[in-house]
Amino acid sequence: MAKNNFRGMPGGMNQAAMMKQAQKMQQELLRMQEEQENKIHTATAGGGMVSASVNGKHEVVNLQINPEAVDPDDVEMLQDMVIAAVNEAMRAADAEAANNMSRLTGGLNLGGLF
Repeated sequence: MAKNNFRGMPGGMNQAAMMKQAQKMQQELLRMQEEQENKIHTATAGGGMVSASVNGKHEVVNLQINPEAVDPDDVEMLQDMVIAAVNEAMRAADAEAANNMSRLTGGLNLGGLF
């Protein structure tokens, strides 16, 4: 039977090795979070008439509206296109963050641990 300092751990992983692995994972998580916060995600709506870019902190960093999309008689359509583009860019940012977290945790659901 393997000797270890942490009973019940498979493969004889001791507490020091487990702590070292946790610290490594935490450092990788912090690096990924910083990278994600600085990444820009862009989406369009209305056939490219509106383009919105957001960063990983969910801040809109760019918004472009094609002048042809500006119809004073139909402001609601322009508003809808802006909302759609921003929401899609946010979804892209969230999807990438979730994908990165899944890669870090090996697909384990840690239930809000990170």
